[in-house]
Amino acid sequence: MTPTIKRFGFQAMGVPCEIQVYDESRINARNNIRQLAGEVTRLEQKYSRFRRDSLLTEINFSAGDKLGIKIDKETRSLLSHALTCFEQSEGLFDITTGVLYRLWDFRQARVPEQKDIDKALERVGFHKVSVKGSRLHMPKGMELDLGGIVKEYAADSVAQMARRMGISSGLINLGGDFTVIGPQPGGEPWTVGIANPKQRNAMMAKIDLHDGGLASSGDYERYFEFDGKRYSHLLNPKTGWPSSGLRAVSVAGNLCTVAGSMATIAMLKEEDAALAYLAESGLPHVYMSSDEVIAGPGLKVEEENESTPEPVASAEPL
Repeated sequence: MTPTIKRFGFQAMGVPCEIQVYDESRINARNNIRQLAGEVTRLEQKYSRFRRDSLLTEINFSAGDKLGIKIDKETRSLLSHALTCFEQSEGLFDITTGVLYRLWDFRQARVPEQKDIDKALERVGFHKVSVKGSRLHMPKGMELDLGGIVKEYAADSVAQMARRMGISSGLINLGGDFTVIGPQPGGEPWTVGIANPKQRNAMMAKIDLHDGGLASSGDYERYFEFDGKRYSHLLNPKTGWPSSGLRAVSVAGNLCTVAGSMATIAMLKEEDAALAYLAESGLPHVYMSSDEVIAGPGLKVEEENESTPEPVASAEPL
């Protein structure tokens, strides 16, 4: 029998997810995808800041403890990546901004007082975190938030797991962050559509992927307007205020984790600096500036009336 594509959807990390693989057997594909979905759930349970039983919550409770807390190899690797991003972005990509997000209420459209922001900024700064061997030390009152890394890392981790299972062709979609497992069986690429922030059911660009990942960052899902001003949910860790640069950025790279971090850094920079940063990277990218969509090398801007590929919701549930 010729393998055909099998699609199964599930919910994880607060977003709809989908995994596609080529297999002769629907039952075998479902069983494999259940194992892969389990890896996403494992990482969510381990690093969610919303779960009281997560490792991340335990880490945050350890802030101020002179003995610190012991962390495993996987966590050290994630923190090492976060440190690299912090240094390369000159402090803009900072996973210690958790205390700032407690001040900004994007549901109630509340702008905090400057004095409260200034006080919270005293507990922000990844350079204040120390990892020595297997122990992590943080100042009292500091909180880590791995939300800007874990979903993309999960997509890469699932792809690695799939390859170990013998899967040679597939696509992982975790709420719009993608990783592909090689090309399709005939050598064709996977065509990935990037949603248009202005039109929920339309694409602003598409890209053909043979391997690697694609990740997006933007202010189009979490923001509010107050007194005629738009406030993005992406906070500048230096000022404590929302970023005011680009509206949306998508980047393709050898890993979804790398692509996601670059997209976030671009969103946190001022517009001119962000465009220079993206151009210097040489990676395929697309961005939205105000209402204009611009694609860098490797991506094609779509006509406004072109619809997105079949949505995740249409995939068969696990």
